[in-house]
Amino acid sequence: MAKVAVFIADGSEEVEAITPVDLLRRAKVEVDVVSIMPSLEIVASRNVKITADKLIDDINFDDYDLLVLPGGVKGTNNLNACDELKKQLVRFCEEGKGIAAICAAPTVFAGLGLLNGKRSTCNPGFWDELRANGADLVEDSKAVVCGNIITSQAMGTSVDFGLALVGYLCGEEAKEALKANIRF
Repeated sequence: MAKVAVFIADGSEEVEAITPVDLLRRAKVEVDVVSIMPSLEIVASRNVKITADKLIDDINFDDYDLLVLPGGVKGTNNLNACDELKKQLVRFCEEGKGIAAICAAPTVFAGLGLLNGKRSTCNPGFWDELRANGADLVEDSKAVVCGNIITSQAMGTSVDFGLALVGYLCGEEAKEALKANIRF
């Protein structure tokens, strides 16, 4: 069974963090919500408190098939300041394991050079940053899967993002079944 880590930090966007967790769990994928902060509890971008399952220092990255980053500007900045997370994102990408990000968070990938020449998207406010880092920007897609890298645009595309993650891990049939089940 596939296993996913969704990383959260103070300022992470609530819907972008929780929707993928919900959809992946509906698809019977094991998901750990992982805090990069010193506490399991974070305060998300709209002051919603989210309690993680684990702290980043307590996980073994080798247990996971996919690493997921929600957006939110402050949350993305906090994720981008986490050296261990960035080191693992690079390793996962190099090894062909899955990495995914939504909204502002694809800028973390771009800053690491992981989107150079890759089809990807993000929040329109960060398109120039992706382009400046060599990304092949796809402006008109809610979620883009390019090999082992999945990106999406914003809170309003969170379901598309979650479904893309399900499709990546479980196949198109499972994705379509879930899509029908949730009436999307």
